[in-house]
Amino acid sequence: MAQYFSVHPENPQPRLIRAAVDIIRGGGVIAYPTDSCYALGCHIGDKAAMERIRRIRDVDERHHFTLVCRSLSEVSQFAKVDNLQYRLMRANTPGSYTFILRATRDVPRRLLTPRHTIGVRVPDHAVARDLLEALGEPLLSSTLILPAHGVALNDAGEIRRQLEHAVDLVLDAGGCDGQVTTVIDLSTDAPRLIREGRGDIRPFGFVKEALH
Repeated sequence: MAQYFSVHPENPQPRLIRAAVDIIRGGGVIAYPTDSCYALGCHIGDKAAMERIRRIRDVDERHHFTLVCRSLSEVSQFAKVDNLQYRLMRANTPGSYTFILRATRDVPRRLLTPRHTIGVRVPDHAVARDLLEALGEPLLSSTLILPAHGVALNDAGEIRRQLEHAVDLVLDAGGCDGQVTTVIDLSTDAPRLIREGRGDIRPFGFVKEALH
């Protein structure tokens, strides 16, 4: 049975954040809020917890996880960042973006794509930020989209009902924005738009289509 913590969305209770970190370090899988939508997270080095997330999402080994990081300096430990990439990311983080970058040797091989890239993200949400700060390292993460729904879940009560026997903790900070992140591939010579979501695409040279 999953534990359920109601946390303040702007000033999360430190004792609840510490308890969540203990669950992550103990091999747990958590559902937590971000500036886009709720996500599933586990310890970066825990293969068994990662496989649990795959089963929850009903995805195979080709599914790409994201490293959710505290800062760009932490990103640079796990991804190769040149000057142009750094300037683009610095101007748009924290925020609702996932960036695809070339991975460093610090990334476990099981997380690499065939191109040896990794997705990284610096979220703009107090609960996620405090969680990462207390954890002291990136959180291995995947958007909380269940096979039967097809869209990201945004209600913690519904997440609890759906996953009370599948996750170890639900962190309820109220509703999130509900949109997925914008995914930008920065691993090639020019930025490439993989998915348009909540993050504005214009700072990366892409044009938003007019609504009809």
